[in-house]
Amino acid sequence: MTQQPTLAVLGAGSWGTALAALTARNGVPTRLWGRDPEALEAIAAARCNQRYLPGIVLPEALAYQPNLADAVRDAEVVLLVVPSHAFAAMLDDVAPLLAPGATLAWATKGFEPGTGRFLHELVAQRLPGHPAAVITGPSFAKEVAAGLPSAVTVHSEDAACAQRVANLLHAPNLRAYTGGDMLGAELGGAMKNVLAVATGIADGMALGLNARAGLITRGMNEMLRLGVALGARPETLIGLSGLGDLVLTCTGDLSRNRRLGLALGKGVAIDEAVRQIGQVVESVLAADEVARLADQHALDLPISASVRAVLHGEVTPAEGLKMLMAREQKPEYPHGLFGNA
Repeated sequence: MTQQPTLAVLGAGSWGTALAALTARNGVPTRLWGRDPEALEAIAAARCNQRYLPGIVLPEALAYQPNLADAVRDAEVVLLVVPSHAFAAMLDDVAPLLAPGATLAWATKGFEPGTGRFLHELVAQRLPGHPAAVITGPSFAKEVAAGLPSAVTVHSEDAACAQRVANLLHAPNLRAYTGGDMLGAELGGAMKNVLAVATGIADGMALGLNARAGLITRGMNEMLRLGVALGARPETLIGLSGLGDLVLTCTGDLSRNRRLGLALGKGVAIDEAVRQIGQVVESVLAADEVARLADQHALDLPISASVRAVLHGEVTPAEGLKMLMAREQKPEYPHGLFGNA
């Protein structure tokens, strides 16, 4: 039997803990690092991340390392699972610690705040020469940690790298697919958060299942058109990282972004809604970056634009809905499948 590479998982939130538990159960020597040493010590003592994954027992084989340098030292694969706004700083911290040739993977979804750059672009700029892969797809941390059936996809420009990372994740209850479209995979994982706010708002306003289905479908259209303009492959966006993640996040109440929309649709102020959720809600930043990319490519993305306006307090959810419903009647695809509809 081939010896598994050592894996360092950086980020002890819900998704980082779930992935570390998964790989440890797979027989991968796994170290989990968290920014808060006391919280990490409590997780190790209880074998449970009570804050993010209450009631789920973590495997005995999982190791906990409060020192970042010790966590990364000699690790053949380093997996970043931090919020998008902390991703660039985490890269800078990790860069001098990586072993030569070590693979860098991440399960972060979002853009670099303020620039709209994709995370794989940051990795290529700051860690040249290291194989890199992104893990994404429709996967709630709680269900993965509990061993429920799930599927993810691993994308890399290096097919061997994608396969190497997928092998660490693939398990009886988790299928790990591979692909080579990092841009498309990251766009789907980031943009679905914005669209989940829209469906959450509609459900919070009790607008019905027809409205939800319409928002998901037209939201998928926006994702495809932006993706094609950026150079993503359409098949990536109708796969796990796009359509799969979109459906999950728009319909599952474990989604923070959907819960934000639900609260806004019920009249809760955004600051209070985020406080109640108690975790980073990626859509708040992603909405700005989607708008920036749409402007750069002269694309009209009305659902995404309405979500951004609501998140910034420029319109109320009811006003945003009225704006969408007041748009002119037109063919569903006036310029073909990926036209500016």
